[in-house]
Amino acid sequence: MYSPDMAKTKQQMLKITQVKSRIGYKKKAKATLDAMGIKKMNQTVELPDNLAIRGMIKKIEYLIRVEDK
Repeated sequence: MYSPDMAKTKQQMLKITQVKSRIGYKKKAKATLDAMGIKKMNQTVELPDNLAIRGMIKKIEYLIRVEDK
């Protein structure tokens, strides 16, 4: 259930960087990178730490590096 206090809490963010090329990997891996907003090598994006993002990370962990912010 939603409460006003939930809006005040700061959501944790993750820094995700692509460290390996997407060339030669499955289309689903490429689509996951696109869904995360990662288009190029060594590009870093900040995404919220939630279950959806964690699931994406698990699918392509061999292509990315994840850091807590």
